Amino acid sequence: MSTRALRRLKGKQRGQEALDLGDLTLGDTPEEQAEAEEEQLDTANVSPSNKKSDGRKAKKSKAQKNFSNIYELIGSTDIEGEKISADEEAEKPNRNKTSDPAKNDNRDTDKLDQKHEEESAKPPGDRVKKKKKKKKTKVTSEDGQEAAADDNIDLLLENLEQSNGLSLQNDDSGVSDRRPVLHVEHRPRQRNRQFHRSTWMTSPKDSWPRFSRPGISMTLLETKDGVHYFTFEHSREYQQVQFKFLDAVESMDPNNIVALLQLNPYHIDSLLQLSDVCRIQEDQEMARDLIERALYSFECAFHPLFSLTSGTSRLDYLRPENRAFYLALYKHMMFLEKRGCPRTALEYCKLILSLDPDSDPLCMLLLIDFLALRSREYQSVLQLYQDWEEHRNLSQLPNFAFSTALCHFHLSQQENMDPEESHKQRHKADQLLQIALIMFPAVLMPLLDLCTVQPDAAVTSHSFFGPNSQIRQLPALAELTGLYVGRTCTLWREAAVMLWLEETVKEVLRRVDAKDPVVEDCQNKRKQRYQSAPRNIHRHVLLSEIKEATSTLPLEVTTQPVMGFDPLPPLDSVISYTRPERPRVGASNESALSLFFRSLLPNFNIQDPPRQEDDMEVARAGQELNQEVNRLMVAMRDMLANIRFQEPPREDNPYRDDDEWD
Repeated sequence: MSTRALRRLKGKQRGQEALDLGDLTLGDTPEEQAEAEEEQLDTANVSPSNKKSDGRKAKKSKAQKNFSNIYELIGSTDIEGEKISADEEAEKPNRNKTSDPAKNDNRDTDKLDQKHEEESAKPPGDRVKKKKKKKKTKVTSEDGQEAAADDNIDLLLENLEQSNGLSLQNDDSGVSDRRPVLHVEHRPRQRNRQFHRSTWMTSPKDSWPRFSRPGISMTLLETKDGVHYFTFEHSREYQQVQFKFLDAVESMDPNNIVALLQLNPYHIDSLLQLSDVCRIQEDQEMARDLIERALYSFECAFHPLFSLTSGTSRLDYLRPENRAFYLALYKHMMFLEKRGCPRTALEYCKLILSLDPDSDPLCMLLLIDFLALRSREYQSVLQLYQDWEEHRNLSQLPNFAFSTALCHFHLSQQENMDPEESHKQRHKADQLLQIALIMFPAVLMPLLDLCTVQPDAAVTSHSFFGPNSQIRQLPALAELTGLYVGRTCTLWREAAVMLWLEETVKEVLRRVDAKDPVVEDCQNKRKQRYQSAPRNIHRHVLLSEIKEATSTLPLEVTTQPVMGFDPLPPLDSVISYTRPERPRVGASNESALSLFFRSLLPNFNIQDPPRQEDDMEVARAGQELNQEVNRLMVAMRDMLANIRFQEPPREDNPYRDDDEWD
């Protein structure tokens, strides 16, 4: 083997340490060894100017023979140390032909052949110079796409997701195929602070405390049918902070939460709870900033396979560690919607729904249509309705019953639509709105009231849309209709939409008076369904804070405490760790009243457990107190019964003293 070939194998051109290869030939054939020896002799007898070109020719002829050398299977190295694939020049015409079939003609082939002939006719020195000017090596994927070897980390992550069966949406791709319903679109954000980690949901701010790992991590539980199931986990240190947070919440003092955040600035539940406090105090900027800080902390803990856009990553809401991520996304989404960013809020809504589309713990199906309508994404609402109606019965939700009709109406009003297609869309909108009004008649009057529209006398006096329609509806249905009316009333205030609604209401009244069988069928469906609302709908109503809906919540929801960091937790939660019982001084099963009476005894000591004789004395004292209280109540009743108020003197009383009332 030649000295040059041996030096190439040892890696001296790349600054690597020499390897003691000994007599290892690495598969060189006898002919190649003889050729190498001849090359060595020729090199010793030729001048330095010819040595370089002859060595290049020998190496080229060796590369063209075979690839018995295992390192040559990876790629050959030219004299400048630039790595070039052995089949690159041969594959270039094929790649150009297959990458764009529309341009695969004879002229392109002739140009490529002519180019190769010109390059072969040039002296070897010219070809080497041309190689020097060539750009950096391209990495060719299996599907024929090329990516620069020195591209940024975002492109590498995109390739990784594509290799895992995932896909990211490219804004300039122009792909016309039908995307999944829960496909989330994200756009690159400008990053001003290059020393921070690249994040998609939020950008870190200079005013934030220095970030350090708070003790949250994400674990991949399993992968099934191409879907990845993840969960967040809390370290032992984070669990201790969580226990302190629960103590601060029980103290009912927000200052304790502030003090906890000063020591742990990225504790999730503290950020969520304090954000609610700031929002109640109308400090919207601080409330939004705390939510963004929580999202940044979550995103820094993501698993490498966790994808925000593919719709194949799942988080179980039954685990308390995952709920905070749901709530942070929801609160951030609502801040975006209030700031006039419904398109971005829609993507966050799809993201929340994709985390658990079967259970839908925050019931995002009651909100996604509203955000899509505000974003003018009418086709996405219709696509979701078409794909999910069969297994989710979306038509039984008032929001989808009215929103699908509204989408068809807006599509019919587009100027660039064909007149015949516009007529079909309008006819479809009329039919869907009629069915929606027949199925949910209690929506009309509150909707007109919030739109400040005075209905016609024929509508208000009719029994179908009158007050009886609202009185007769079940509580669960009243919760859904109140939520829809309070949230989407702004979508119906347009003049064209209100005129269309007026015409449709008249047609519905005509069908009701004509005893249309559809009316009776919808009435029977209302009686059979909507007996009780599931827990996720109650949770959604509480988070929405829409007074038209919160006023219809049942007593079992309104009478229990609701925490902002975990509203209405699932009854079958999966608990990974429990809060230890706090040692309380003098803790016992006795009541506060019993403890009070025992404290009146001369031998009372709070550290001592209650004795039997003490219990007897306490019971006797309690009986005496009860008797005294009863006697006091009887005396007060007698006193109130015997009180007589003196009537003021009349004006015609001649004996009235003028100074009596002065």
